[in-house]
Amino acid sequence: MLDKIDTGSAQRTARLGWTGVVRFLHLAPRAFLPMRAMEQLTLVAGKGIEGDRYMIGREEGFYSHKPEEGRQVTLFELETLIALKRDAGIELGPEEHRRNVTVEGVPLNHLVGRRFWLGETLLEATRLSIPCRHIEEITGKAIFDPLINRSGLNCRILRDGIVRVGDTVRSAA
Repeated sequence: MLDKIDTGSAQRTARLGWTGVVRFLHLAPRAFLPMRAMEQLTLVAGKGIEGDRYMIGREEGFYSHKPEEGRQVTLFELETLIALKRDAGIELGPEEHRRNVTVEGVPLNHLVGRRFWLGETLLEATRLSIPCRHIEEITGKAIFDPLINRSGLNCRILRDGIVRVGDTVRSAA
């Protein structure tokens, strides 16, 4: 059966790639504080987000005792919020998942090890985020299990700049 697949078609589709959009931006200056909605964030290469709890050199986040260069900015799929409500009956707002950037139309799980543009900033995806019980404690919602393999993406900032709500997200390849 696989020998009858038109690989030329698959290769053309792969080259077309994807383009997404930034829907929401959030940060929190310290652990346990609510995420603040922002119209734009300033990303600093090799450091993190200005004013965020995990910016390298000023770490004040819940996981700061586990410093990680590859967690300078975190992303989450809007589609996951929709699926969580549809499949598990759990409504989770974009400020509640505790990631910095909520995107739409971006295949986050497929970007690990790849570079991509987030507005004018260049990121490298380092690993998938892992759901944590801390978010359940903060929200009071049983989201750990439904978010396994859908909990977002951790990234390193390679080129700094400003990212705004409505910016395009696209592959760097």
